[in-house]
Order: sequence, then structure tokens, then C-alpha cells
Amino acid sequence: MREELKSGFIINALTDRPSAEAIAPLFDLATPLLSDSLGRLLGATGLRPYHRNARRMVGPAFTVRTRGDDNLMIHKALDMAEPGDIIVVDGGGELTHALIGEMMLTHAMARKLGGMVIDGAIRDVSAIAAGDFPCFARGVIHRGPYKDGPGQINVPVSVGGMVVNPGDVVVGDEDGVLAFAPTLLDDLIAAATDKAAEERAQLEATLNGTLDRSWVDETLRTKGVEGI
Repeated sequence: MREELKSGFIINALTDRPSAEAIAPLFDLATPLLSDSLGRLLGATGLRPYHRNARRMVGPAFTVRTRGDDNLMIHKALDMAEPGDIIVVDGGGELTHALIGEMMLTHAMARKLGGMVIDGAIRDVSAIAAGDFPCFARGVIHRGPYKDGPGQINVPVSVGGMVVNPGDVVVGDEDGVLAFAPTLLDDLIAAATDKAAEERAQLEATLNGTLDRSWVDETLRTKGVEGI
């Protein structure tokens, strides 16, 4: 058996990232537009933003898998990640110990990372809420973590029921967090941009009273509903 598997520690570098130019259009596209364009299948559940104004988060995933009460490997990830990377932590959804707080978030800010996504608990929420550095988590608790390991860096993880691979594109805003493979980037941006235009047209039609709502009754008839 490989020594790293016996010890429970795996540390991989992240060598393949989408360019900042390629992902830049995502800063103007809300997660519901992206989610709808992805067939409404992808996205983390149970996570919420804790930062001020829920500034949109976009960047490549720098993944961490750890015990829900231990943040040793998150500290290592903070030292390895590059500017713009988003640290995505699979803490198993555990809420008994906070995996990060103000100190670690400040370190992430100082290293110009793109944000942090924690499927687990955080603490120091007043300080986090006072800033706009993107931070998404499942919950809050005052109890701090241990620093013993084990853990894994840049392996596939599960966050809120969503599989995230190292280097996936991660987007987060007030409506939640989703991730997708970089190979989908160009087509997804095009589809979401078209959907945004369609929704603007629908809103305009709603406001000026020209929106066609006949689809509602048509759909009900296909379900066997009579007398409408």
C-alpha cells in the first residue's frame, strides 16, 4: 500500500486552472442562470454565504478533504493555493467544530485567494460578515478545531451533495454555490447569457402586460386536467 494512503495524508498540486480571462464573464452571471443552463442538476445544498453583500465568487477549485473537527490540511492548502483559487473543503457537513474563522480567512485574503467554501462549520461570523471576502459554509459554532489530520488536498470531494474536482470552476453568490468542469465553460457562458436576455425580455413583457401565460393551461391539459 502506498505510504500516503497508509498515513491518511495525500497532497497534490493543482497544475491545471482555467484562465482568469476565460472565467471573467461569470462575474456577471447569477448562479440561477448557470444552474438552469446546466439542467438544474448541479449545485451544493445546505450552504449559505456569510460575507457582507454576498459578493459573487468565481475561481478554480482547490479542494480539501478533512475530518469535520480538524483543519490541519486546510492550513496546508492556504499555503499552497494561488491567487484567485477557491478553497473548497469537504468536512462531511460536520457542525461540532469550526474548521475556519477570522484568522484563517484573513490569511486567505492576504494571499489574494478567491474565496472559501466549507461543508462544515465556521466561527467569528461577525468579523466575516463585516468583510466582503467570499465565505460559504453549512453552519456556525464557537468550538475550534484540532490540527492532527489526516486529510487530502486536490482530490475529488463532495460538498453539499455536489462533487467537485480539483480545477473545476466554482461560482457562488446569494443563491448558493455550484461547480462544473472547465470543458463546459464556453458553452455554459453562452447559454446563460442567452437565458439572461430571455429573462429580461420576459420581465419587460410582464410589466407592460404583454406576457403570454397560455402555457399554464396548456400544461394542465397535458396532465389530464379538464374544464380550464
